Amino acid sequence: MPESEVVVEGLAFGEGPRWHEGRLWFSDMHAHAVKAYTPSGRTLDTVVDVPGSPSGLGWDGDGRLLIVSMDDRRLLRFDGRGLSEVADLSSYTGQPINDMVVSTRGTAYIGSFGFDLHAGEAPRPTVVLAVDLASGGHRVAADDLRFPNGMVITPDGSTLIVAESFGACLTAFTIEPDGALTDRREWAALLDGVAPDGICLDAENCVWVSSPATHEFVRVREGGEITARVSSGVVLAIACMLGDDDRRTLYMLTSKGLDPQKAATLRTGRLERVRVDVPGAGLP
Repeated sequence: MPESEVVVEGLAFGEGPRWHEGRLWFSDMHAHAVKAYTPSGRTLDTVVDVPGSPSGLGWDGDGRLLIVSMDDRRLLRFDGRGLSEVADLSSYTGQPINDMVVSTRGTAYIGSFGFDLHAGEAPRPTVVLAVDLASGGHRVAADDLRFPNGMVITPDGSTLIVAESFGACLTAFTIEPDGALTDRREWAALLDGVAPDGICLDAENCVWVSSPATHEFVRVREGGEITARVSSGVVLAIACMLGDDDRRTLYMLTSKGLDPQKAATLRTGRLERVRVDVPGAGLP
């Protein structure tokens, strides 16, 4: 693969990239803001400040932005003027919630930490939560997951794939018509130290995986075969998304570290990109 091009520097910690309406949206988590990069003008805009640290992003059926607020464990909606609460999820976990994917049927699936990552606690299994956007109702959709992080939904809407960061695997579920997750199965075991963070799906049903531990973005087939690698050099590979009009640009968020306070001060986060052969598909 060719070397990546850096298009934005000085981020605190970029997460949750999404391609939507000609822009690359993402959460600058430790700067407490959702931002959007416009490739045509190479401009970066702050969309909204989120005091509780934004993570996963999506949109509801009316085109309003949905934001996971990590620290206070809420799902928020931004209508262009202000934030409102969709669901308070704090009763499910005392630790942060994180990435999210929103189905076309109106269910938001949200992962969680399950332990105090930054205090160095031992990892503990935790849950994926489901929020019905129409009613605001919520429930545990899946449990016993080892730090469920990035998530994608296949183009036909039938399958959810979850990155288990501390399980070194991608796990798949069948999505039932009511949004329930069934038929849990291993989609890919990840070898050679690859630990998945953010992920995105392409049109050949391969998943691009961000691997902070090995400083790279890898393209994985179902079953675990790695077909391509993009090195992030000395920085951590945090999250990725296929974007641009042809969906053939891999946008990559990187950082030199994970510590929230250092990230907010040092601002080592970057948005990079590289051209690939297979376009993006599915959700997000």
